[in-house]
Amino acid sequence: MASGERSVLHRQHHGCLLISSPQGHSGKTVVTIGLCRVLKQKGLTVQPFKKGPDYIDPSWLTAATGRSCRSLDFFLIPKDKLLDSFHRACREADVSVIEGAMGLYDGLDFVEYGSSAQVARLLNSPILLVVNTTRMTGSIAAMVTGYQHFESDTPIAGVILNHVSGARHETKLKTSVEQHCGIPVVGSVPKDPDLHISERHLGLVPSLETEESETIIDRIGRKMEAYLDLDKILSIARTPTPPLPLREGDGVRESQVRMAKIGVLLDKAFHFYYPENFEALTRAGAELIFINSLKDRLPEIDGLYIGGGFPEFFLEELEGNHSLKRDIADRVEGGLPLYAECAGLMYLCQSISWKGRSYKMVGLIPADVELSEKPQGHGYVIAEVVEENPLFPVGLTLRGHEFHHSGLLPLHDLSCVYRIKRGEGIISKRDGVVYKNLFASYIHLHALGTPEWAKGLVSLASKRRRTDPHVFPSEGPV
Repeated sequence: MASGERSVLHRQHHGCLLISSPQGHSGKTVVTIGLCRVLKQKGLTVQPFKKGPDYIDPSWLTAATGRSCRSLDFFLIPKDKLLDSFHRACREADVSVIEGAMGLYDGLDFVEYGSSAQVARLLNSPILLVVNTTRMTGSIAAMVTGYQHFESDTPIAGVILNHVSGARHETKLKTSVEQHCGIPVVGSVPKDPDLHISERHLGLVPSLETEESETIIDRIGRKMEAYLDLDKILSIARTPTPPLPLREGDGVRESQVRMAKIGVLLDKAFHFYYPENFEALTRAGAELIFINSLKDRLPEIDGLYIGGGFPEFFLEELEGNHSLKRDIADRVEGGLPLYAECAGLMYLCQSISWKGRSYKMVGLIPADVELSEKPQGHGYVIAEVVEENPLFPVGLTLRGHEFHHSGLLPLHDLSCVYRIKRGEGIISKRDGVVYKNLFASYIHLHALGTPEWAKGLVSLASKRRRTDPHVFPSEGPV
């Protein structure tokens, strides 16, 4: 079949489910984590997905399944690429489990666009609706019926009752749903203190930050096995559906030559990375070298990538690793390409102040960072590249997202190359700080929506390798 032609793919080789709820904080994340772990323990290969730009819930779903959780986000990723990414990830899976975001019909700006319901319809995925049943009995039928008929082609296939207070409560709820809604109740989860993961301002504490994540997931999985009807759930997941469109020959090919070594800070402080971004760098010709910012020095690399995270909880360790900070500063002054997002931007500034104390950081960006209890930028971003820079062409429009509780206090004017059309950015609707080959921003980009990013970073790093006689003079391609 010629490149770009459309084919179809039947989902007969594996099942698919989307876990959603009427509203956020209904318990769907814990239910999804538990279901994924139970299915994995039953010997199934489970591929997790998360609707939306989240990093935190995917960290738990990755740990629960042993497979990288991938993004399904209509704002960040074009529909064709989203479908292709979904198909590729599912090829060796027995079942795919998608965790929705917020309520089932909550979307961007107006109802439906970018909602979990739209994802389910695109993928022909049956939906299990997790309902917080606190102080509710027969009214659950009215609620579920409303969700069934609000957009009648939305495939709600079952209900999981959450926060059930006892056997009598469960009976009333189950009877009401099954008599009035015509779909089964496939789980009943009681109020249980063991079904808990610690939270903070942006949601759950990421799994990489706690050494007890496996213990927590195992405990949730053991509980969920008793509370969920796995046979019914798998039967729903494996229900035959119409074929999905599939584009073959989509050009996803990996470079056979390693053109550059790109370091990635990956540890408890910096771990907000999409697996698709790592894969895009590798396809573009990068060899990735992972670095612990809390204890390592900078190895011999051609470029550096610093993602997001929660550096505020590790400021003493970050400040204390003087060698790495000095290495980064010296190498950037010497021309090392560096791309940083959000926490990475903060780390490159002069200092970070939190809870009445200031901590010295790398010092390449002439600004101090001040953390706040309230969000300073939260949501999707549209940015236009308006100034020359080493990474993106002028005129390019980028889609990303920002989630930060910090702000920059510039010591003098910052050279910013983005004009923010939607969102907040760093200051005065500007973002994208550039200094030599350093590029830092509050905006998180997804490689499937911004293919220029990985190609540009690898090209910049490989160019420096070829032209700088002081960079590995005795080496050729990596």
